[in-house]
Amino acid sequence: MTDDPRNAGQHPFPGEPTQSAPGLVAAMRNAPDHGERSYVGKDLLTGKVALITGGDSGIGRAVAIAYAREGADIAISYLPEEQVDAEETRNWVEQAGRRCVLLPGDLRSEGYCRDLVAQTVEQLGRLDILVNNAAAQTMNKTLADITSTDVEAAFQTNVFAMFYLAREAVPHMQPGAVIINTTSEQAKVANEKMLVYVATKGAIASMTVALSNLLAPEGIRVNCVAPGPIWTPIQPIAKTTEELEQLGADTPLGRAGQPAELAPAYVLLASREGSYITGALIPVTGGVSML
Repeated sequence: MTDDPRNAGQHPFPGEPTQSAPGLVAAMRNAPDHGERSYVGKDLLTGKVALITGGDSGIGRAVAIAYAREGADIAISYLPEEQVDAEETRNWVEQAGRRCVLLPGDLRSEGYCRDLVAQTVEQLGRLDILVNNAAAQTMNKTLADITSTDVEAAFQTNVFAMFYLAREAVPHMQPGAVIINTTSEQAKVANEKMLVYVATKGAIASMTVALSNLLAPEGIRVNCVAPGPIWTPIQPIAKTTEELEQLGADTPLGRAGQPAELAPAYVLLASREGSYITGALIPVTGGVSML
């Protein structure tokens, strides 16, 4: 990887085929970089346990690899259809010498969210870090394109699950524990072709601030990371081959980001290095302003 941020990750992405939801890394022609060969840990999370939703691929996989190399054991949530990607993530976590628990299911179910936390604590003994990362993304051309099913499914996955998981996780957390939510540059940029997704990501950003204020007296920090266009399986689901090839070209850095470029932000927020950071939104957008 070069030091020049304009060329630090692959671009463009020629001939990338579209996919149906939920999308798989295993089916991508242009393989994302999750830090498999590059991330070097510094023992910043030794002895910790992290639960990562959407941990099978994309940003979630990059965070799982980084956390494992920092010394944490990992539980990951993912859809059953994403099993092949989840097993690959587990391989990387175990190569780092850490335990990895695979917990497939649908985050739209409140009962699954409850079981997810319970199984993490039962199998790994504790819960120190909750990363609410999984997301559903829908596209629209007009307002009439958006169905009630689209709205309900997006909010159930992107927003309601975060609330359920935080509610279940906090009773198991000690002072020093953290919750990290994944919002998006779209919380501010608000692309008109992503109306429902935009609404959920705005809700996540606001909920992060409120939750941080609520939990600060308990010594639990809550923050969010706002990715820009990142090369993950969510992209081939929502965009055409032509759009994928130029993904991120309109950012100041002129390219899309790789999942590996998000992991350090999640490590900072999870570790003692971020001890005075709570209620924050960290943009990782290739220069797109969120002011």
